Amino acid sequence: MEISNYEVNKGLSPVVIETKNLVKAFNLGNQRIKVLNDINLVINEGEFVSIMGPSGSGKSTLLYLIGGLDLPSSGNVKINGKEMVKMNDRDQSIMRRREIGFVFQFYNLIPNLNVEENVLLPLLLDGKKVKNYQNKLNKILEIVELSNRRKHTPRELSGGQQQRVAIARALMEDPQVILADEPIGNLDSKTGMEIMKLLRQINLEENKTIVQVTHSTEAAEYGRRVIYVKDGRVVE
Repeated sequence: MEISNYEVNKGLSPVVIETKNLVKAFNLGNQRIKVLNDINLVINEGEFVSIMGPSGSGKSTLLYLIGGLDLPSSGNVKINGKEMVKMNDRDQSIMRRREIGFVFQFYNLIPNLNVEENVLLPLLLDGKKVKNYQNKLNKILEIVELSNRRKHTPRELSGGQQQRVAIARALMEDPQVILADEPIGNLDSKTGMEIMKLLRQINLEENKTIVQVTHSTEAAEYGRRVIYVKDGRVVE
C-alpha cells in the first residue's frame, strides 16, 4: 500500500526534517524517469530513522536530497523549518556544515591528515579557529574511543576506526542532524554492530537526530523507526 503522507510521530517533538511532494527525475532519451515520486516525510527531533529498500529504490537519493547534496526536480525539503530550495548556494553550504553531519560508507577521510586534523576539518572550512575547540575535540574523541589514536593517519587505522573518525568529524560542528549512507556497508558484521551501538549511543546521549540508509535489517533495528522505499515511493 502506497503512503502519500508519512507522518508517524508528528507533533510528539519538534519537527527537524520535512519533505513535501519530493520528486527527483531525469531524462533518458524521450522518457522522463522518476527516481523519487511524491515523497512526504516528517522526522522529529531525537529520532533515529532507518531508510530501507532494494537496490535502485531511491533511498540514497532521498538521503542526499534531505542533506542538500542533490537538488529535487520538484517539491521541497525543510530542515528546522528552513526551505532548502529557497536558499542560495552559500546558505545551503553553511547549513550543510553547521546543521547536518554526514557519514558515508567509505569514510571520505583525507589520507595525509591524522585523526585530529580530519575531525577538525569542518571547523577550518567554516573559518573557525581550531585552538578554541580543543576541549570539544577531546570530548568527541572520547565518545568515539579514539583518544589514543589522535595522531594516526587513516592508513594506520582499521575500517571501524576510520568510520569512528568520520562520525567524530560529523559531530564537530554540533549538528542537530546526522545523515549516514550505509555506514556499516564496508565493515564486517562484528565491527558494523559496534558502529551501530556507537550511533545509538550518540542518538540517545547527545540527542542527535539520525537518519541512516541501510540494507541490513539488524542495523535498522538500532533505530526507532523504519521507512521502506520501493520504486521511488514510501511504502508500508
